[in-house]
Amino acid sequence: MGGGNRHESGTPLPKLAAGPVGQQIHSIYKARLGQFSGNGEYSSQNLQAAMYDGRASGEEHVKLQVYSPPDLSRPTFEEATSHEFKDTHVGASFGPSWSTHWIKLEIKVPQELWKKEHLELHWDADNEGLIWTEYGEPLQGLSGGGERIEWVLPDSFRDGKPHTFYIEMACNGMFGNAIGNSIQPPDPNRYFQLKVADIVAVNLDARALFVDFWIIGDAAREFPDNSWEEHRALQVCNDIMDTFIKGHGTQDSILQSREVARKYIGNVDSSKVYESEQESLVYAIGHCHIDTCWLWPWAETKRKIARSWSNQCDLMDRYPEHRFTCSQAQQYKWLETLYPKLFGRVKSKIREGTFQPIGGSWVEHDTNLPSGESLVRQFLYGQRYFESRFGERCKTFWLPDTFGYSSQLPQLCRLAGMGRFFTQKLSWNNINIFPHTTFNWVALDGSQVLCHMAPDDTYTASAHFGDVKRTISQHKSLDQDDTGLLVFGKGDGGGGPTFEMLEKLRRCRGMSDTTGLLPRVKMGDSVEDYFARLEKKAANGTEFVTWYGELYFELHRGTYTTQANNKWNNRHSEIMLHDIEYLATMATIKNNSYKYPKREIDDIWEDVLLCQFHDCLPGSCIEMCYRDSDELYAKVFKAGSQLLENALSVLGVAANTSSRDPYTAINTLPWPRAEITKIPDRQNEYAVVRGGPGVVSVEALSSTSKSTACIEEVEEGIFHLSNDRYKIKVEDGSISSLLDILEDRELIPNGQKANQLVIFDDKPLNFQAWDVEVYHLRSREELCHSGKSKIVEQGPHRVSLVTEHKISEKSWIKTTISLAASIENQPSYIEMSSEVEWRETMKFLKVEFPVDITNTEASYETQYGIVRRPTHYNTSWDMAKFEVCCHKWADLSEAGYGVSILNDSKYGFATAGNMMRLSLLRAPKAPDAHADMGTYSSFPHFLSLFSHSFPFSLSSLKLP
Repeated sequence: MGGGNRHESGTPLPKLAAGPVGQQIHSIYKARLGQFSGNGEYSSQNLQAAMYDGRASGEEHVKLQVYSPPDLSRPTFEEATSHEFKDTHVGASFGPSWSTHWIKLEIKVPQELWKKEHLELHWDADNEGLIWTEYGEPLQGLSGGGERIEWVLPDSFRDGKPHTFYIEMACNGMFGNAIGNSIQPPDPNRYFQLKVADIVAVNLDARALFVDFWIIGDAAREFPDNSWEEHRALQVCNDIMDTFIKGHGTQDSILQSREVARKYIGNVDSSKVYESEQESLVYAIGHCHIDTCWLWPWAETKRKIARSWSNQCDLMDRYPEHRFTCSQAQQYKWLETLYPKLFGRVKSKIREGTFQPIGGSWVEHDTNLPSGESLVRQFLYGQRYFESRFGERCKTFWLPDTFGYSSQLPQLCRLAGMGRFFTQKLSWNNINIFPHTTFNWVALDGSQVLCHMAPDDTYTASAHFGDVKRTISQHKSLDQDDTGLLVFGKGDGGGGPTFEMLEKLRRCRGMSDTTGLLPRVKMGDSVEDYFARLEKKAANGTEFVTWYGELYFELHRGTYTTQANNKWNNRHSEIMLHDIEYLATMATIKNNSYKYPKREIDDIWEDVLLCQFHDCLPGSCIEMCYRDSDELYAKVFKAGSQLLENALSVLGVAANTSSRDPYTAINTLPWPRAEITKIPDRQNEYAVVRGGPGVVSVEALSSTSKSTACIEEVEEGIFHLSNDRYKIKVEDGSISSLLDILEDRELIPNGQKANQLVIFDDKPLNFQAWDVEVYHLRSREELCHSGKSKIVEQGPHRVSLVTEHKISEKSWIKTTISLAASIENQPSYIEMSSEVEWRETMKFLKVEFPVDITNTEASYETQYGIVRRPTHYNTSWDMAKFEVCCHKWADLSEAGYGVSILNDSKYGFATAGNMMRLSLLRAPKAPDAHADMGTYSSFPHFLSLFSHSFPFSLSSLKLP
């Protein structure tokens, strides 16, 4: 153990240290990554400087001319190109908002670019555009603002000769024309400057390295800090940077850097990366959600479809693995009508299996507000279109962006031939986290569909590393199934997947196969393939969890009320269509020469279904969308009135009631009715209408008729209204007492008032037109009457009392309380209607009905059923339903007795304890700055009491 020479081992480790080597400071080397590919201060020295091998611009190479159609018109290709074009240039501005400008381009590729590997036109005016051939064929959409600004030039352009094509420029961005926040009202005077119109030679190796580095860099940033995969990703990224710097950014250094990248992600330069047999967990599908109207009108949506879908056809030619799915039969029909050549291209891709129709409905509609029949027609007209054009019906109901899901959807889906459902919107809940990803959703009748909600919580994923990772890390049903759908592509405003997204997914797959840890992603399958695997697991014994009843969305509750006029149009068009079909059927049976107006009815239904799109009907569009829908509804009611008149004429029922001939009435509901009704066009003349369904008897009432209603002012400002069923006390326009004579029961709790108008401050956290938050209830303020109540109708068949309330200096409301004489063994009800001048800002108007009824649940009409919801706030799930959707009625009952509030065209309601509250009007200022502003002539609603010994159908009240 003493002195002497040290033993020399055979290790290759040098005997002496060459010098000090410090430990890498992890955070510094990770922060360094931003220097390599960013557009900041190092862009002239980093990979950005090597992205392009040449560029040609100016009139010699890109000659520009423009035709600007007048009056914000959107002419066809043939119309536009028939006009004279004038010279224009890069730097020119185009506008105003919503205008169209047709640009004629004459491209001449200089000789020095002929032999470059890849040539593109780069065009950026910060707005949307569509490239057309000079022969009128749409080729590809452009998004602007640095995204999707490239178009690959055909090799035939490499000849030094001029080549002509056109760009149809739309003066709007992908999300309309708001300045800053896109959900603000649009700026009508927005202009767009043409910034770039260049021929560019792209260095494809540099572009590929850019994506390599992007994805490996994401691994360094997002893999766990204590994992070897994260540390290796960081080393590979730094090695790439060092290799590039050492080679001075030459082409050789770029190729060498890509070899370094392959150590981590493998060979990712073709679709062969997906050919390995290893099991995949993430199934990626391209998608392009195009809101049929939202921050832009229908007319712009029609062009968005062409821009977006032509892009996808182009990508399918370049990326064999690309599968793209898109819903909404209406959008396919628009494409078929307006862009027949592109529709033919889409059909060929559908036959190949790469472009995949889905959804089965006419539009991606709201499911809270439409009637049951409307939901049926969404599926009927949607499935009929898909089958007639593409040979088969859809199997999956696709509805990723709608604001809650009716409890009856599973039953209707199954009846429409769809046993699968995809959505993700409940991930937006702002109170409770929905607990499932893959589950069986069960309707009121027990029907079920297999539901999958995108674990990445979006239908517009960017196909980032993180999107792939979150598809498993955020999956809530891994105990039953460990796979998830990744739905990627630019959406809402259209666009769909980009080539960068497809390149990123190749690298994610390569990383999973080469390094591991990242869930393996697969391309090339369809949504139907994904659901088929889930169904096979269920058939083999996997028990997916169940969710019974509605999928209530804990956000966007204001959409039950916003845009009141639009909701009135919807309800009344649905009722009209019911009556048209009923009467036309009766006319067909009665007279063989009468031709059932199927085509006309189909046209009306398609218009109504279009207006039920999930931003239009809920009230979350810009103002110009509602000008469009008002115009369309006017057309609907005009056409419908004519069809009603035709059918009634065949049935021998005169539309003109001015004569003194015996009256005829028709009950269009499927059960008998008996009501006192006002004779049209007659002053204070009433009749009893009995019988049905079909033609019913009409008995005109005289002043000596037995059945009477009474009204008297017992003290100043205090009135008593009564019939054989009710005694009502009205003070200052509100009901302070309501006695049910037959049951000898007082319904209004002591000291409280029914038909009490209340107003709330309405400033949600976000999304004015969409949201109302629970804290708005803290700002409750009663409206006091500001004028004298007066009797306007004194019986004997009906009495009415009107009271005016001042809301503010700009707004007022007149409320009329009416009571008709009761009919033996028939329901009676109290009618309230309001005339409103509404000019408020961020206020919410409601009417309250406290009742002496106790139950922990209230009942609400929904499509083909009744949904029961809590009247308490025991849990956060209960409290979240502080505002809910109902159709024609809401009911609060206890054993043997109940009270119902009926309405003519309202959908927002709340029952808290014994307080029933009907929502009337809102006043949001975005995205429509004038939403709900105006004068409303009538807001009818009705209160009815009933006992179990006195049953009746709520649906029959106040219907034609």
